[in-house]
Amino acid sequence: MSFDVAAHSYGRFMGRYSEPLAARFVDVVGARSGQRALDVGAGPGALTAPLADRLGAARVCAIEPSEPFVEALRARLPGVEVRRASAESIPFPDDSFDLALAQLVVHFMADPVGGLTEMARVTAEGGTVGASVWDYRGERGPLSLFWRAATDLAPQVENESGLAGAREGHLRELFVAAGLHEIRDDALTVSVPYSDLDDWWEPYTLGVGPAGAYVAGLDPDHRAALRERCGELLGTGPGTTEATAWYALATA
Repeated sequence: MSFDVAAHSYGRFMGRYSEPLAARFVDVVGARSGQRALDVGAGPGALTAPLADRLGAARVCAIEPSEPFVEALRARLPGVEVRRASAESIPFPDDSFDLALAQLVVHFMADPVGGLTEMARVTAEGGTVGASVWDYRGERGPLSLFWRAATDLAPQVENESGLAGAREGHLRELFVAAGLHEIRDDALTVSVPYSDLDDWWEPYTLGVGPAGAYVAGLDPDHRAALRERCGELLGTGPGTTEATAWYALATA
């Protein structure tokens, strides 16, 4: 699995889902003028950008472990302070932010509870810690159809349904384990259009994340069979993919 890929590859693969999700997540969080926010695991900036639009770039910081994404984010939002770091070791002092948010990141943290604990540490008392994760266990994530097709062809395949936060209620459990309180959780759904099977399939060939790594590791015949099976499940285009994410918010 790799996220050390070009930012445009990630954008093509996941940005089409994460950007509309970010717009809804910022609304749910209630980010408002005067607050200072940290985007944890910012990637190329799907969540950072709407935070900067709402709060002002100078009031937003971002951390991201992938160097290509760090460079892309600095170029995209030069007024945002961007540091290369992981969620488990946030390079800011205690009580630095009003908001510490992680969109589509908890499920890839090496230590989800440790990462959330760090997010709480850098959030001022009364501030908000928030996270969102695709509902892969409920087969409502943007990649769920892909993994269903992969499992049809190879039942032993390991999909993303077991990742942290990917089932209903698990984000809340992780927040409780991190010592957070006044937790509220719910789901957000976005709809993303595609023109045909080629438009839908091509992002999976870019080597991004577990799905991209899986496709890259297949022999040509198996890859072609997987594409065909996805087409059978998807139906004829154009169409729309609906993707649902769980989110949790808590008071620091």
